Amino acid sequence: MSLERAIRAKIAGKRNPEMDKEAQEWIEAILGSKFPAGVEYEEHLRDGQVFCALINKLAPNSVPKINSSGGQFKMMENINNFQKALKEYGVPDLDVFQTVDLWEKKDIAQVTNTVFALGRAAYKHPEFQGPFLGPKPADECKRDFSEEQLRAGHGIIGLQAGSNKGATQAGQNIGASRKILLGK
Repeated sequence: MSLERAIRAKIAGKRNPEMDKEAQEWIEAILGSKFPAGVEYEEHLRDGQVFCALINKLAPNSVPKINSSGGQFKMMENINNFQKALKEYGVPDLDVFQTVDLWEKKDIAQVTNTVFALGRAAYKHPEFQGPFLGPKPADECKRDFSEEQLRAGHGIIGLQAGSNKGATQAGQNIGASRKILLGK
C-alpha cells in the first residue's frame, strides 16, 4: 500500500498549478467561455467534451460527434476521439496523455502537458491566428554548403578526433592513486 501512495505522491509532485491555470486560461480564450466557478480544472475536462470542442475550434470537424450523455464509455470515447484528432493535428504521440490519466485523474500533469503540446502545434498552422500557448517551436535552419566549403573542412582535424595538439594527461593525478597490492 505504501508503494502506491509513494507513486501517487510522485505523480502529484509533477503537477504545477501555474501551468494548469495557464492551460485553463488558454482553453477559455480559444472557446470563448469560462470554466464554471467552483469546479476543479480536471473535473471540468474529465468527460472530454471541452477537449473535443477545443480541437474542433483549432481544426474544424476534427471530432464530428461529441457525446454529451450515455455513460462513462461514451465520455471516454470523447477523450479517445480528441487524442486521435490531436495526432492528426500534429501533436507528437509521446506528448499525448493516456485516457486513464484524465478519466481516473491519475496524471493530470500529463494532461496539462498535452494541452501545452497542442498549443505548440498550433504555431505550425498558419490559418490559426492565436492566442498561442507556450514557446514557439524552432524552425528548421537548413544550410547549403558549396563543394569548395565542404572540401575545405576535410583537412581539419578537430580536437575531439584524437589530436589535442600535444597536450596529454601524463603526470596528472587527482586524489589518491590506485595501489594494487599483490599477496595481501
